[in-house]
Amino acid sequence: MSALVRLGAEINGCRACPRLVEWRETVAREKRAAFRDEDYWGRPITGFGDPAARIVVLGLAPAAHGANRTGRMFTGDRSGDWLFRAMHRARLANQAESVSADDGLALHDAWVTSAVKCAPPNNKPSPIERDACAEFLHCELAALEAMRVVVCLGTFGFDAALRHFGIRPKPKFGHGVEVDVAGGPTLIGCYHVSQQNTFTGRLTESMLDSVFTRALALAAT
Repeated sequence: MSALVRLGAEINGCRACPRLVEWRETVAREKRAAFRDEDYWGRPITGFGDPAARIVVLGLAPAAHGANRTGRMFTGDRSGDWLFRAMHRARLANQAESVSADDGLALHDAWVTSAVKCAPPNNKPSPIERDACAEFLHCELAALEAMRVVVCLGTFGFDAALRHFGIRPKPKFGHGVEVDVAGGPTLIGCYHVSQQNTFTGRLTESMLDSVFTRALALAAT
């Protein structure tokens, strides 16, 4: 059994953070009206993709009615619509949408994950919850031995990567900001694919495409 498979099983069974456990399970039980006939996953979410990936996409946490429902990161929500369209254009994904965990989506040379593995209330994990998940992220990134680039979605993902790699002083987050880790990957800041950014035009498809174009170029060097 591979390290990523073992780690995934450990993540799926985690109940370390009482507030997150209560929230994810309450959401899965009460559901959103549009999904009332679906069975929610309601557990922690592992990363997924190509174990030989050179490009890692690091987000914040599962969405309550997205990954917490479908069981796969960025699957079944509008943030994922944006992300996977861009990854498909970059030829990192075999299709441009992801609606369920068994819809045939496959990633090539890419791995998608999150800093916190459970859906948090108001999409805001506490520092304690963030730190409780840090070891999972540490083990996950360590197992991705071909990793050359980490695309960090939003300030939370960027800060999680900086903490993981011990970068001090902490660079300021910005879209397109690059941080070279000595002996490790290059971190690229990217505005999160949340509706708050995509609906307002703060993040455009061309901006997202430029991040993946740069990630591909760095991965190839």
